[in-house]
Amino acid sequence: MLLRKYKPSDCRELTELFYNTVHSVNAKDYTQEQLNAWAAANVDLEKWNASLSAHDCVVAVENGIILGFGDMDETGYLDRLYVHKDYQKMGIAAAICDRLEAAAPVSEFVTYASITAKPFFKKRGYRVIKENQAERQGVILLNYIMKKESTL
Repeated sequence: MLLRKYKPSDCRELTELFYNTVHSVNAKDYTQEQLNAWAAANVDLEKWNASLSAHDCVVAVENGIILGFGDMDETGYLDRLYVHKDYQKMGIAAAICDRLEAAAPVSEFVTYASITAKPFFKKRGYRVIKENQAERQGVILLNYIMKKESTL
């Protein structure tokens, strides 16, 4: 598996991976209404590209297939971390996180973890700061604000 920097030509595929992963992997923890609000079928590719380009974004690729991606801003906020629905539990998310955390010159990392992702982040040493209710398109989604101290 190769970890590389995001390229604007990745954007459409990353949004499709995001949509498919949310609607399959997270379906055990969220309702269909919540999934639709979280990951809508139509996305603004320009907005996604601008956000991914502004952050440190890592893309995991193997044999020409994008397996996952993650992005972190300059403050240590881990914005997105998604692994293709067919490549779960293979160490891809951990490898992406390792790369992002190692490159960030900050004292702590923060993420808003879904119910589904909470165990993954706990295993990585993140602790729950508080339960959070995110509103997307008028729909409430439960997630967790989690933090981890950097090893700087």
